Amino acid sequence: MKRSPKTDQRPPSRRTFLKQSLAATTALSVPYFIPARVFGKDGAVAPSNRITLGVIGMGPRCQTDIACMLDNADLQCLAICDVQASRRQNGKNIVDSRYGNKDCVLYGDLRELLARKDIDAVLIATGDRWHTPGSIMAAQAGKDVYSEKPCALTIEECGRLGETMHRYGTVYQAGTQRRSIENFQLAIHLAHSGKLGKIHTLYASVYRPHVIYNWLGPQPEPTKEVCDWDMWLGPAPWRPYNSQYVNGGWRAHFDFESGATLLDWGAHTVDLCQWANHADDTAPIEYEPSNSAITAHYANGVKLIMGFLDTPFGDRPGWHNHLGTCPVRFVGDEGWVETGDSGGVEVFPASLRGELKGLTKLRDGINPGPHVRNFLDCVKSRAKTTCNADTTRHSHLACYAAAISWLLGRKLTLDPKTEMFVGDDEANRFRSRTYREPWCL
Repeated sequence: MKRSPKTDQRPPSRRTFLKQSLAATTALSVPYFIPARVFGKDGAVAPSNRITLGVIGMGPRCQTDIACMLDNADLQCLAICDVQASRRQNGKNIVDSRYGNKDCVLYGDLRELLARKDIDAVLIATGDRWHTPGSIMAAQAGKDVYSEKPCALTIEECGRLGETMHRYGTVYQAGTQRRSIENFQLAIHLAHSGKLGKIHTLYASVYRPHVIYNWLGPQPEPTKEVCDWDMWLGPAPWRPYNSQYVNGGWRAHFDFESGATLLDWGAHTVDLCQWANHADDTAPIEYEPSNSAITAHYANGVKLIMGFLDTPFGDRPGWHNHLGTCPVRFVGDEGWVETGDSGGVEVFPASLRGELKGLTKLRDGINPGPHVRNFLDCVKSRAKTTCNADTTRHSHLACYAAAISWLLGRKLTLDPKTEMFVGDDEANRFRSRTYREPWCL
């Protein structure tokens, strides 16, 4: 991965400034006043204890993420990077408004942001094609990473991502926030406790997969300052500019989202099923598509059904619609539990309803607040996050194997250890892709 030259023409960081100020104070023989907030008194967080953040990609989802991050007093956002000027400015407005100043610095090139020594961690909320390259560049620059999902575009990328985070000792959190939300955690507890009996079937709701191979019609390319089209494409193959892409219309285009949209929800719901099956270090071994689902089987005999939902809020035959989006269901030989983004939980038999009494906080499933807090705590402690790179690697592996079986229209067998399809060269060619220079992994 090519990186830009180091840029040193910037004022000293807050940490450097404080150290210099304190050193100067010690050397002076006259009294010198330093506000109590500098030392973290009066309820403030000392600057030395704050996590400094840079944001890469300021789209709609990022606005939710950054709002939750700014709620934490021990985090300070220093910079925003986006290839579109309007989004950069929107990000600055959000950050400066929260802090009551105009200090947030803007960049159009993520390499310039990553070169800053005073930034501890980054939030990566770009389009999918940039998630792995951006995360790897951040790790190489010594930054911890909170990345939106899908965190990789291919099976090979998942492996590269995990290996890089280990190599650099990076604290990594995938934005699969439902692992940090109470109702989903309760469903997992019931699956693990034995109160459902032996788990035999897991249900993960996913969008009906679809993929687009054609290009949108070319339009006049804006100036680099307005939208850096070459940087927007990044590692993806070149194609002519069209404003629909940069306004969110890139979704389902194979070059930008190779999972045929299956990971839009599957990155969450399949991940939860993996957790319910104690399968965070593996993936199903068989995948078979049909008109309504992709059915997978684990080596331990558990079945995973990735059921297609034609619309995010439409009728869902067999599901409890009032439980909201991203529903999952775990079924054992003595009962079942189902939950979704509304925060509610349904169980069978009725005797299990007593388990729901402890569920006092109904939190929207898209709220990343607790997940962000887990990341920040782990940045400080250097512990593994709830959705670390290894966990993400295997849940994404399951999703991509399912997507490839759907793309090829046939049953596939996967070796989770080698992450290769057994006896199927065509399927294995989908494991990776070629990247556009200079963004080669």
